[in-house]
Amino acid sequence: MTEQTNSGSCCSSCGTGAATDVQVHGTGVTTVYKVSGMTCGHCESAISEEVSALEGVTAVTAVADTGEVTVTSAAPLDQEAVRAAVDEAGYELVGQV
Repeated sequence: MTEQTNSGSCCSSCGTGAATDVQVHGTGVTTVYKVSGMTCGHCESAISEEVSALEGVTAVTAVADTGEVTVTSAAPLDQEAVRAAVDEAGYELVGQV
């Protein structure tokens, strides 16, 4: 896993604002989290990659414009596990929406 320092933005060149959607498979429990620090497509990808690696996660959609990360999982996830994944990506989990 790559260490990333976040000072409000991971980069200044992308600024796409488009959602990054990672589909693993299936459906289940959907939870929306608020994450601070996302500003671009690279941010969305970094968070999606880390959160999608959590056991049971079947889909992740991160949207920098709203700061929301929608996670679908086979069963409810431990919020501290999600927080750790978001932290590993270099961002801060504010809480659930």
